[in-house]
Amino acid sequence: MKETLMVGLTHIHKFRVPENKTVPYLYPEAPAFREMPKVFATGFMIGLFEWACIEAMAPHLDPGEGSVGTMVNVTHTAATPPGMEVTVHVRCIGVEGRRTVWEIEAKDEVEGIGKGTHERFTIDFAKFNARVAKKAGGTP
Repeated sequence: MKETLMVGLTHIHKFRVPENKTVPYLYPEAPAFREMPKVFATGFMIGLFEWACIEAMAPHLDPGEGSVGTMVNVTHTAATPPGMEVTVHVRCIGVEGRRTVWEIEAKDEVEGIGKGTHERFTIDFAKFNARVAKKAGGTP
C-alpha cells in the first residue's frame, strides 16, 4: 500500500441500473425474490459501493495488491427503477495499517437512495489466493 492512500481521499462512480440488477435477479432461484418489484436491489447497491471503493483504492496499491470488503453498514432508503443513473460518492475516513474505512453515499437522478460506511482490508492476492485454495482443499 502506498502512503497516498489516506484519509480524505474521494472518488465518484456512476452506474446506470440495468434490469438485471433489480431485486428479482438477486437470487433468481428464490421465489420470494422473483416476486419482488423490479427496483435496484440492496445487495447490488452494496456491490456498487464496494466497486467505487475498489476504484478509489486502486491507484494507491502496490502491484499484486487488492482489497476485500470486511464490513458494510448501510441504509437503503429509496427505490431506483431500471434505467436511472446512480452516482456513488466515497470518502476515506480511516486508515489503520491495511484497514481502510469509507463513508459511502448513493443518489439516483431524483434523490438519495443509500448511505453508510464500508471497511476494506488491503491484501496480497497471491497469499490470499493460496489460503483460499488450501481451504477449498479441506485444510484449515
